[in-house]
Amino acid sequence: MKSWEIRALALLKQSLHTLFNESNELDWKESLSPNHEKLSQHLCAFSNHPDGGYLVFGVNDKTKKPIGISAINSSQIISTLSNRARGSLTPEVKIEHSILNYEDHDLLFIFIHESTTKPVHLKKGSVEDSYIRSGGSTRRASRNELASLMLNSRKLRWEELNASQSVTETEVLAALDHYAVHELLNRPVPSNTQEILEWMVSEKIVNKSTGNGYSITNFGAIAAARDLNKFEDLTRKVVRIIRYKGFNKVVTEQEFSFENGYAIGFNKIIQFLSFSLPQSEIIEKAFRRKVPVYPEIALRELAANMLIHQDFTVSGMNPMIEMYDDRIEFTNPGSLLPSKSIFRLIGTPPESRNELLAAAFRRYNLCEERGSGFTKTIQAIELFGLPPLGFDKGENYFKVILYFPRDFSKMSRTERIQACYQHAVIKHLSSGTMTNKSLRERFKMSEKQRAMISRLIKEAIDEGFIKIKSPESKAPKNAEYTPSWI
Repeated sequence: MKSWEIRALALLKQSLHTLFNESNELDWKESLSPNHEKLSQHLCAFSNHPDGGYLVFGVNDKTKKPIGISAINSSQIISTLSNRARGSLTPEVKIEHSILNYEDHDLLFIFIHESTTKPVHLKKGSVEDSYIRSGGSTRRASRNELASLMLNSRKLRWEELNASQSVTETEVLAALDHYAVHELLNRPVPSNTQEILEWMVSEKIVNKSTGNGYSITNFGAIAAARDLNKFEDLTRKVVRIIRYKGFNKVVTEQEFSFENGYAIGFNKIIQFLSFSLPQSEIIEKAFRRKVPVYPEIALRELAANMLIHQDFTVSGMNPMIEMYDDRIEFTNPGSLLPSKSIFRLIGTPPESRNELLAAAFRRYNLCEERGSGFTKTIQAIELFGLPPLGFDKGENYFKVILYFPRDFSKMSRTERIQACYQHAVIKHLSSGTMTNKSLRERFKMSEKQRAMISRLIKEAIDEGFIKIKSPESKAPKNAEYTPSWI
């Protein structure tokens, strides 16, 4: 039995045997009123009520005793209320129904969900045509009550909106690969369809719509769709991977699209990148073996960052991974959030436009813990001897660039300073400090090149990226440095 059904039975028992009156949470009726305007007002009032409310059909209005209701009458009531919930209110109200036995009588229970967007009001009127429950009855909301409803309103996030119209159970299971999600969670698959769908509702993968249908949410589709192209508004959210010849976009060698939802298709994307990117051959204990040029953890974190932090409201752009001979670029639609700056991206608490997707990627073990992605990436970059991570932002995009290995002598002045700054940040986040020695180790340089690194450190200080931790120190040879914002 669903939790709302248990609560509804308890409220009915309390209402009939304790208070002997209808409550703000529940209203009983013998049959459906012919006054459809009144029905809309009831639906409106319950959807504005905390935790929603219930209509119960099959209780005698005079004796207050259950008398039951026929299957035909139940079907007619469900159809009428579903139509009123969809067509007479703004925003549309979500309802569920169930036939439950109470004192040997079958009663029809209608559960009206609380709306996250308030006030709900009659579609043909204005916001002032809004109703609430008060003293066990339905009445029009006052100005003060309207203001209170607005304060308790929450605009639905993009992820919570529906990507599909109401579809059947079979259509939901055909469109979404729930088996892959259960595997990512290392969770056994429920034994029957009803349990699977209840789990999907709890995960916000689908919403229960009026009647017996379900609506697939944007989150559900973007995470678990077998084919995103089946969702009209999500076709441009398909991940594209393009391989170019050389260092620009003039010659395209290969182009691939990954139609799966991001969660269930993520490992395929990483496997494809790992297979497609160049590798180095090393000899170890007389055996040759190939090692990747780019660290896999960096590929995973940057691909996840691209998907999670994109702005889904930007139209006409796909999340895109572009491979060149000297770099890989991860580009997502949508610029940085206003509260973010490129200078402070590494190690700061993350903000995401898409909290459901971000949380899912962590729960599905597809990326690192909150806030550690860039940190892990730069640690791997230093270990592999790569140039610093590059960032680029525009009005409607954000790009992160992973560069092919290059010696210190082949890096530009800007790249060297950025590598110095990123190293100082990583050391600080690891409860350490940057020194001439640690920076030389980062660049795979020897003691003989100390003077060269000292000049780089001075340039980074002059540019405002780092500072001396203890300016009063008398031993510059052993000086420690921190990011300038410490």
